Amino acid sequence: MFRHPIRAGLAFLLALPLIASVFGQDTSSSVNDIEALIRARDYDRARGMVQTALRNSPRNPHLWTLEGIIDSITGKTADASKDFETALKLAPDDPAALRGEVQILYKSQDNRAIPLLMRILAQDGNDSTAHEMLAAIEEKQGDCKGAVEQFALAGAATTSHPLSLESYGKCLMQLQRPADAAPIFQQLAAALPQQTWPRYDLAVALADGGQNQSAIEVLAPLIAGDHPDPDAFRLASDAYEATGDTPKAVALLRQAIVLNPDEPGYYVAFTALCLNHESFQVGVDMLDIGIRHIPRSSSLYIARGLLYAQMAQYDNAEADFRTAEKLDATQGVSAYAMDLTDLQKNKPKEAIDHVRAQLRTHPRSALLHYLLAKLLWAQGNQAGSPAMAEAQKEASAAITLKPDLNEARDLLADIDIASSRYSDAEQQSRTALQNDPSDQTAVYHLIIALRHNHQETAASEIPALVKRLSALQQQSLDQETARKHFSLTESKTTQSP
Repeated sequence: MFRHPIRAGLAFLLALPLIASVFGQDTSSSVNDIEALIRARDYDRARGMVQTALRNSPRNPHLWTLEGIIDSITGKTADASKDFETALKLAPDDPAALRGEVQILYKSQDNRAIPLLMRILAQDGNDSTAHEMLAAIEEKQGDCKGAVEQFALAGAATTSHPLSLESYGKCLMQLQRPADAAPIFQQLAAALPQQTWPRYDLAVALADGGQNQSAIEVLAPLIAGDHPDPDAFRLASDAYEATGDTPKAVALLRQAIVLNPDEPGYYVAFTALCLNHESFQVGVDMLDIGIRHIPRSSSLYIARGLLYAQMAQYDNAEADFRTAEKLDATQGVSAYAMDLTDLQKNKPKEAIDHVRAQLRTHPRSALLHYLLAKLLWAQGNQAGSPAMAEAQKEASAAITLKPDLNEARDLLADIDIASSRYSDAEQQSRTALQNDPSDQTAVYHLIIALRHNHQETAASEIPALVKRLSALQQQSLDQETARKHFSLTESKTTQSP
């Protein structure tokens, strides 16, 4: 996804041919007269002539096509679609009817346009507009492989269409082809010289393709203006770090934080720099500032806990990991059940009742058992409390039904740690890591469990786990960076071929 306006709907307005040659050999005076009236924009008289002619020739596809053209021009879209459908039943390959119906379906991004476009292309494989329209629909459906093939077949037709260039470049990036995407975004930047987002996306493609110096040059105007974009500073920081200029990378990232101190991603990126260069205390100091600005960001506590762990300050690390889990409790639930509106409205009892009711209907749903456990744990996580006992029971039921449900195993490990059952927590965390080696929660649970259990083995295993957690945190940061690089905003932009 990209940091620039996305279409509300493309407006490739296919020219509807209004000349007799479109209708083959049908050059009757009535058809010619109707066409003349349409060209003269005398739509009422044209419609009257069509309807009179249809009473005499109800199976004439050309007359139905003409009526569809008139209805389309005068805004009677539903009637026009019926007209074109009737024409296509009578003459499935009528070019004008195909194009008229495609225009209507395409405006609403209706998938029924696809087979019609294929029929158009069967008649003329070099129809660049049809290739471009088909590409746009396939991109909308998430079929980037098909979209890229169709954009390539459209050739130079896309060059003057910014939204097509946008979709083309986006799909190339999703297909991990940044080197191919860069020239597309270069065309886009040239087509929209007053816009900054095409230059940003070009810089992303260049950086992802390893052309970091070129990315820096493209970003230069974006970080030098009167209204600099903090995301551009962040991206430039990544590029400078990749070229080995760490001081510049740090300086730019600090500027991004100054411009937007409430964005946790910038602090986490700063943490990554500190981890890479073993400047752990510097990172802690910066995260202290971030936590003061964003005290409820779990990612900041995880990042600071990781730095503390690197410094062997395990008590501080454990405290931050525990805080992160508490902050993330309701987020974890909402990620799995967006329909729990009561939870989102800070009504935990209603949310629990909601899940209990669902469980009565679906008693073998591992997810529902996990959700109930998570809600109970968020409500009362004191050792020995009834809520904790029930949360443990429900989480155990979840993994009995679905042994690879790591979220439930992580929750059980959390409950075990709170109850000082460190051996049980260790077992749950190791099993979770067997299921998913990238489970960060399981890694830091294991670190905590080992600190309190098997002290002899902990001394040798914990440093390796800290390095593993650091690597996983870096992977998450890279993924978050990619997501931030490509975020959508709405626009009513339209285009014509």
